[in-house]
Amino acid sequence: MKPGLLLHTCCAPCFIGTLPYLGEFEISCFWYNPNIHPFTEYRARLGALCGYAAENNINLTVKDDYGLIEFTRSVINNLDGRCRYCFETRMKETAKYASEHGFGMFSTTLLVSPYQDREKIKQAGEKYGEEYKTGFFYGDFRGNFKNGQQTAHNLGIYRQKYCGCIFSERERYVK
Repeated sequence: MKPGLLLHTCCAPCFIGTLPYLGEFEISCFWYNPNIHPFTEYRARLGALCGYAAENNINLTVKDDYGLIEFTRSVINNLDGRCRYCFETRMKETAKYASEHGFGMFSTTLLVSPYQDREKIKQAGEKYGEEYKTGFFYGDFRGNFKNGQQTAHNLGIYRQKYCGCIFSERERYVK
């Protein structure tokens, strides 16, 4: 029997890209992304992931928390530090859930993206893994990022155009 791994999942395309690296685990997905804005984007990503999980018989737990107010209150005075806050918030909740539900390890699909700060993700994962007494599985999944995106495209799965927060949306479209 494979060991269980709780996989924080930001979206369906990143989940697809991460899968080839996690074959040694029995994966359960965990959606907790209060950083994704606006609401229509949040719902589009969640809907795409739920649809993919249902079609592929993937265990998915959803902590449905559209956190616009809390997120903006927490980062408004330090916009340059918003990504660290975002990573820490999601890794903390994932580690807590993993610990409370008997998962020996957790990880995140954020590690598949070449656009994310891997070191900050690793620091947050290890910090909360230690706090909640569950292991953080760190890996370099970036080699399959484009394949995950292409597979999602081929399957007609929604693919986002920016990281998630309202500030990253602005950066994406102002360029």
